[in-house]
Amino acid sequence: MNLSFVLAELRKNLATGGQIAHLEILAAHEAEYGELDQPLPPTLADVLAHRGLRLYRHQVEAINAIRSGRDTILATPTASGKSLAFSLPVLESLLVNRFGTALYLYPLKALANDQLGTLLAWDRDLAGTMRPAIYDGDTPASAKRRILERSRLILTNPYALHEYLPWHHLWRRFFMNLKFVVIDESHVYRGIFGSHVSALLRRLNRILAYYRAQPTYVLASATINNAQEFAGKLLGRDVVAVQRDGSPHGQKCFVLWNPPMGETGQRRSSHLDARDLVIALAEMDLQTLCFSGSRAITELLTRWTREALREKNPNLVSRVASYRAGYLPEERRDLERKLRERELQVLFSTNALELGIDIGSLDAVVMVGYPGTMISTWQQAGRAGRGQEDAFAALVAYPNPLDQYFISHPDRFFGNPLENALLNPENPQVLKGHLLCAASELPLEKTEAAATFGPPAVSLYEDLENEGKLAGGQYRGDPGRASQIVSLNHLGERSIQLIAQGALLETLDFGQALRETYPGAIYLHQGETYRIQSLDWEGGYAQAIPLQVDLHTQSKKDTDVRILQETARRLTPEGIEAFLGEVVVREQIYGYYIKKFDRILEYHELELPELTFRTMACWWKIPVPLRLEAAHLDFDGGIHALEHASIALTPLFALCDRWDLGGVSYPDHPTLGTPAVFLYDGAPGGVGIGEKVFDVLPQLLRMTLEMVRDCSCEDGCPSCILSPKCGNNNQPMSKAGAMFLLERLLSGPS
Repeated sequence: MNLSFVLAELRKNLATGGQIAHLEILAAHEAEYGELDQPLPPTLADVLAHRGLRLYRHQVEAINAIRSGRDTILATPTASGKSLAFSLPVLESLLVNRFGTALYLYPLKALANDQLGTLLAWDRDLAGTMRPAIYDGDTPASAKRRILERSRLILTNPYALHEYLPWHHLWRRFFMNLKFVVIDESHVYRGIFGSHVSALLRRLNRILAYYRAQPTYVLASATINNAQEFAGKLLGRDVVAVQRDGSPHGQKCFVLWNPPMGETGQRRSSHLDARDLVIALAEMDLQTLCFSGSRAITELLTRWTREALREKNPNLVSRVASYRAGYLPEERRDLERKLRERELQVLFSTNALELGIDIGSLDAVVMVGYPGTMISTWQQAGRAGRGQEDAFAALVAYPNPLDQYFISHPDRFFGNPLENALLNPENPQVLKGHLLCAASELPLEKTEAAATFGPPAVSLYEDLENEGKLAGGQYRGDPGRASQIVSLNHLGERSIQLIAQGALLETLDFGQALRETYPGAIYLHQGETYRIQSLDWEGGYAQAIPLQVDLHTQSKKDTDVRILQETARRLTPEGIEAFLGEVVVREQIYGYYIKKFDRILEYHELELPELTFRTMACWWKIPVPLRLEAAHLDFDGGIHALEHASIALTPLFALCDRWDLGGVSYPDHPTLGTPAVFLYDGAPGGVGIGEKVFDVLPQLLRMTLEMVRDCSCEDGCPSCILSPKCGNNNQPMSKAGAMFLLERLLSGPS
C-alpha cells in the first residue's frame, strides 16, 4: 500500500473541509525472536517448522513461564500470536501426559468456534490424541456424554460453566486430570461481568481442589495498563505478566477525522462522513472494515454505501456486506471466509469482530465514533495491517465530549496510557449468590467461604443462614437450580424481563429497569427502537412494542448521596481535599421528557419506587470562598457543569463509560458544610471506578479543564458539559462557572 498516495487522494477529493484534524504515522516494528529455555518436543517442533513459524520474544517468555507452572497473563496487541503462545505448552503437556486435560474459556461462542478449527488442525498434525470439542448450550445432548468421556481439550464459555459446575461429578474424569485453564480475551471480564466471573473461577478452583487438581491458569488479553493486578484480582492468585510485544508490524497511518461544520452550526453526520470515507478507500482498492456502535447503524451504513456505489461504481456493490450478532452462525462463517479470501471489499461490523476471530489481513479500518475505550480502539485498528504490511486507520469523531476532546488533544489520544481494567471480586451483591451456588456444588463451611471468596464472605454467609437459605453448610433449595439465582451480567436476585411481541429481549437489573424501562420510555435494543408500554416491578417484567421514531426519552430524577464511611482521604498537591468511601445513593424518578434532539416535546409524571443502593464514591470539596467568588458566574451551574464534564472523561482512566457511574454536585453539602462534587460507582457494591477516580483526581480535573476550555461553543454543548443522562435536564448549567472553578482548584493552595 502506498500511504502517501492514499492520503493525497483523500485530501484532494474528500477531506477538502479540513476533516483530517490530525495525522499520526506509527512506525513499523521489526520482529524480535527468542529461544525457549528447553526445546519443544520433536513432534511439535516439526509442525512449527512445516508451517514456517518462528517464536517471537513475548511468545517465548510466556511459554517459559507457563511451562514452569506459573499462572500467566499474556497481554499484547491484536495479531501478536497469543493463541500459539498459550496453546504450545498446553499441547506439549498433553502429549507427554496422555491422561491430561485442558479447559479453554472464551467470552463468546463465536470465538470458541473459531478457535476449535485451529485446535482441530493441530490435533490432526499430532495424531488425533487431544480430541478438542466445544461443550456449551449448543452442543447436542447426544454428543455431551462422548465429549466428557473422550475429549482432553474442552472449549466453553463462562455462562455454560456456571450452569455445569453443579454437575461436576459428570466431569470427574476431566477435572481430575486438568492441567491448564486458559482464559482467552480476559480483558472482557471487567466490571460487574468480571466480578461475577471472578467468583465463578473461585468456585471452579474449589471443585478442582476437591478432585485434587492444581491446574496452571493462563490468560490472554489485549494490552491493558494493569495486566498483572487485573489478572491477580480475577483469579485470586499471583500472576506473571508478559506484555512486551515482539511481533512485527508495518507502518500505520492513523487519521483523526472530524466532520465539517455546516451552515446550521452543527457538524455533518459522522455516519455520512464515514460512508464517504469507506467508499473512497474501497475505490482505491483497499479492503476496509468499518466498525460502528450499533446493529442499526451497521445495517444503515451498508445500505447507504450500496446505494451510493450503484451510482458511481456498481461493480463494488456486491462486495459490500454487514456483520453483527444475530446472524446465523453459517452466515457469519461465510462472511469471515469471504473477508479472508478477499471476496469482500467492504465489511461493516459491530464490535462483534473486535475480538480474535480470524479474518485475515485487511488494508484499512474505519471507526465510526470513539469505541469507548483505548483498548477497543487499538483492538479495532489492529485488524488492519497484520504482520509487516502497511495499513490505514481512521477514527471518525462524534460530537460528544470524549471524541471532541481527542480531536482537540491528539497527543492524549496517541500518548495516553491504556485504561485500567477494573473489577471487584469482593462485591457483596455478587458474592451472595455465588455463595449459594458454591454450597449447592459442595457443602460450604463458613471458614471455607472466607478462604475461597475473601473475608467479606463471612457476614454474607451469616446473612444467608439467617434467611434460611443455608443450613449446616448446605444450600436449602434445589441444587440443580442454584445457578439460576445468579446472572453473570447482573446484580442481585431481583430483575426485570423486557418482553416484546411475546419474545424476551433481555433481562435487566431492577435499578436499570427503573431508570430505562419506565412506562412511556423509548428503549434501544441492538440498535432497534421500542416504546415501553408497561412496567410491572412486582411481577418482574416490562412490555415493549417496536416503534420507528427519531425521538428519545430522558428521565427526571432526584439523586441524593449520603456518606456511610470514609475509607481514605488525601490532600492533593493542588490543595484539593479528596475523599473515598462507602455511600448510600437514593434515586427517585419523578417523570420523563420526550425529546427530539435537544428540544423538549412533552413531559409526563411517573410514580415509581425509590431506588436505594450502597456503593463506593470519590468526592472532593470546593472551598467556600470559591462559592462567593463565582457567584456572578452562576456557581450552582458551574459546579453542576464540572460534575458532568468530569464524568464524561472518567473513561479515559478506567474501562467504563459515563453510564457506569453517577454524580451529584452540592452547592452546600449538609454533612460536609462546603460545596462538594460526588462521583459514585453506578453498580451496587462498586467495581473499582470510585477508587480509580480518587487515585487520578488531579489528572482527571486537568483534562476536564482542557476539554471544557477548548470546546468551541460559547455557553456549553453536548461536546463539553451537557449530558444525555442528567436527571435535571441539564439545568442549571454554566460553562464559564465550570472553567473558573477548575482553574482555581488546579492553581494550587491559596
